[in-house]
Amino acid sequence: MSSESSAATDKRRANAERRYIVQASDLPLSCPMPDMMLWNSHPRVYIPVEVTGEAKCPYCGAYYVLANSDRDGAVTTSP
Repeated sequence: MSSESSAATDKRRANAERRYIVQASDLPLSCPMPDMMLWNSHPRVYIPVEVTGEAKCPYCGAYYVLANSDRDGAVTTSP
């Protein structure tokens, strides 16, 4: 197996999920994300998830939620 085809199998399928929880380390956020295969996806577009904690891709409708925001579904407690 060539290293090129091996690298392609390490990537996850683009647009396979409808909701993604992303980390601050993923910013600036693009859809498809860098760890997704691009051959069967739409053009890369940058998603401003850091503005409100959530954003939707205008091409595929994937919904991105910034982790540790009010919208990620995590339970946060005050000390």
